[in-house]
Amino acid sequence: MNAVGIDVSKGKSMVAALRPMGEVALLPREYPHSEVGLEQMAYAIITLGENTRVVMEATGRYHEPVAAALHKYGIYVTVLNPLFIQRSSSGSIRKVKTDKADAMKIAKYGLDNWAHLREYTPMEAVRQQLKLCSRQYNLYMKTIVSLQNNLISLTDKTFPGVNELFSSPERADGHQKWVDFVMSFWHCECICQVSEKAFTERYRKWCKRKGYNFSEEKALDLYADSCGHITTLPKNENTKLFITTAAQQLIAARTTLVAMRTEMLRLAKLLPEYNTVLAMYGVGEITAAQLMAEIGDVRRYPRRSSLVAFAGVDPAVNQSGKHEAQSNPTTKRGSPHLRKTLYQIVCTYLKKSPTDEPVYQFLDKKRAEGKPYFVYMTAGANKFLRIYYGRVKEFMNTLDTPVDMDSTALSQ
Repeated sequence: MNAVGIDVSKGKSMVAALRPMGEVALLPREYPHSEVGLEQMAYAIITLGENTRVVMEATGRYHEPVAAALHKYGIYVTVLNPLFIQRSSSGSIRKVKTDKADAMKIAKYGLDNWAHLREYTPMEAVRQQLKLCSRQYNLYMKTIVSLQNNLISLTDKTFPGVNELFSSPERADGHQKWVDFVMSFWHCECICQVSEKAFTERYRKWCKRKGYNFSEEKALDLYADSCGHITTLPKNENTKLFITTAAQQLIAARTTLVAMRTEMLRLAKLLPEYNTVLAMYGVGEITAAQLMAEIGDVRRYPRRSSLVAFAGVDPAVNQSGKHEAQSNPTTKRGSPHLRKTLYQIVCTYLKKSPTDEPVYQFLDKKRAEGKPYFVYMTAGANKFLRIYYGRVKEFMNTLDTPVDMDSTALSQ
């Protein structure tokens, strides 16, 4: 029995191995994350013998090439949530934090929990790409909010309230009429310093060029709204640079978001459980894709509680001696991206109030008991996940496909 502990960092890993009774099978040694380095690491592990298991922490993108390379060599690899290692005993009261000590500590954890180590297999390409696409989509959503707030802040100094003058919805290509408008009419003086007739003609040509509907009544309203403002930035080239650059950045981000959304939906539709997830109440195309991206193959979770723990919407336990806390916060140990998606779904239940849906019935019951907002919202997310687990796993079990057992960050 050989337990190999790998402390993964950027560009390199420290490897050590232990046998029962504290026997050191492999002294700590550092290997670079190169083709040759990973080959040497695999060879050193293979020479330990057949009954060998490798344990490493999930360290974002750094552990993935190491785990995938060792898996290709037929080595039994387990990838764990770092919390498991942090909470394990190092066998010493001294505080020692080095790569060598960490590798030995991980190896010791592997020995102590040998029977519970779950084998890692790389996530299939479609699920991996979907997860990456979903994370990028969320990143661009945050970026767009920041860029839009910045543009509104700038236009409040040159054309106050211009962002509220148009009610046109966002176009399929990501363009918004008010953002395109300030690219050309970036200061209220660009309008009010010309005649009403001249602006109406300019606006007509602008609408035709940009592909928007023209209304003479709207042109007159815009002209009237541009007059009488007190601006804090002058109409000069410097101000124009600020406004147009901010608008261009927002347009570029929205265009990218549309491409991300299209690709995310394309990838989601390639997965077998897509229609089953989409059929669930409160789930739309985007949230279905995000759920599948974060949860992965639901069959990799042994129990409903494992999925709930992975999402971090399970209540913590606080009991010691005669003390037992009556109210505990959620653990929030799992994926924050999944929790955000769940919150959006539960908000739909709260808004639509579908009285025949179990999730809403449970949520409404907690609310009637006087539970605080975040308590009954979390309870609703917990209930939704349990239903998701049952329905999707039942469907997936009918398929003759291997389980995608990427065990990264799963609760045991």
